[in-house]
Amino acid sequence: MTFSQRTNWNTEESALARAHRLRVQAGSPVADLTASNATRCGFKYDAELLAPLTDVQALDYDPQPLGLLRAREAVCAYYADHGVTVSPQRVVLTTSTSEAYSFLFKLLCDPGSEIVVPQPGYPLFDFLAVLDDVRIKGAPLVYDHGWQIEPEGFRRAITPETRAIVLVHPNNPTGHFTKAWDAEELAAMCRQRGIALIVDEVFLDYRFGDAEAASFAEGLDGVDVYVVSGLSKIAGLPQMKAAWIVATGPNVDAAVARLEVIADTFLSMNAPVQGAMPAWIAGRGPIQKQVRDRVEANLAELDRQLREVDVVRRLVVEGGWYAVLRIPALQPDEQTALELLERGVWVHPGYFFGMEESGWLVVSLLGPVEEFKTGMKGIVDYFRTHQADNNCLVSVKP
Repeated sequence: MTFSQRTNWNTEESALARAHRLRVQAGSPVADLTASNATRCGFKYDAELLAPLTDVQALDYDPQPLGLLRAREAVCAYYADHGVTVSPQRVVLTTSTSEAYSFLFKLLCDPGSEIVVPQPGYPLFDFLAVLDDVRIKGAPLVYDHGWQIEPEGFRRAITPETRAIVLVHPNNPTGHFTKAWDAEELAAMCRQRGIALIVDEVFLDYRFGDAEAASFAEGLDGVDVYVVSGLSKIAGLPQMKAAWIVATGPNVDAAVARLEVIADTFLSMNAPVQGAMPAWIAGRGPIQKQVRDRVEANLAELDRQLREVDVVRRLVVEGGWYAVLRIPALQPDEQTALELLERGVWVHPGYFFGMEESGWLVVSLLGPVEEFKTGMKGIVDYFRTHQADNNCLVSVKP
């Protein structure tokens, strides 16, 4: 039997994943600094959270391709809280941001088309693009007192086959928001080349201090912009599978008409979840406060512990719930992660997010405070006892 080349992945378990699995199976302690699932991080959810799923209106099958109007209006109310007016006619409901990307790739791309994605970034795009016969082109982010785009690198990445640039705002894992000047640089590229901008805002509500965190749902002059977000992050409900696309720009009517056909072809969004979306979106405040408090507490703990070791630096973070650590580039980061795992600490090596193979670790700030404190102590002790030569620390620039 012959399978599609688009599914010809290497599914062999990596040495790092195998070591983690075996340690967990053996019952050995592991301080997990990779946590991304809010439902498993000890947060308290409203006891009546599931009540909206019992709405009898869900018994009526009303297949609306864009999604039920009341659910789309709830999405509009969310953006109104961010100071942006969005019409429900510009909102398309999907079961996940992954499905939203797939819809947009189908809308914008032909087989062999290219999408430009900043690096470092989340590795999911590679799989999504392959499944839609789209190629991913990386474009560099640079670090200089904070992360930012490298405009010339983006221009070099754009070819005649490019159909869109993807941004994550704030980026995962770097935690930086796209600044106004970055947005204008990218908008100029999009206008000049006639390409779209896709902006993932799932972490938009999780910012630190006075970080600039305006939504792109308001649009950019002369650019087709597609904002994706969902309940997984903004309401801490990844299991509910509810997300959306907000379309703006000069071709918005034609885009939504085509998205409606795409959505009508799949009709994947289920009625009970759509019916519950207004209540869940309106009630997002308490879980968001818990997440922000947790992330801020863990970030403070990270900084406190890193003061005890000179060879590890925490890079500037403005939002989201990850932190990037610059470490001595003495060996592949996977080897460092394996050695930390032997000490009971589970972290992401930086190459997982498209960074160089040596010099980077990524830690989640979402996990329980005591577990995070234990994990960071393991990291600090490791570098203090194994790699304490201050002279081996290289530049923090990627």
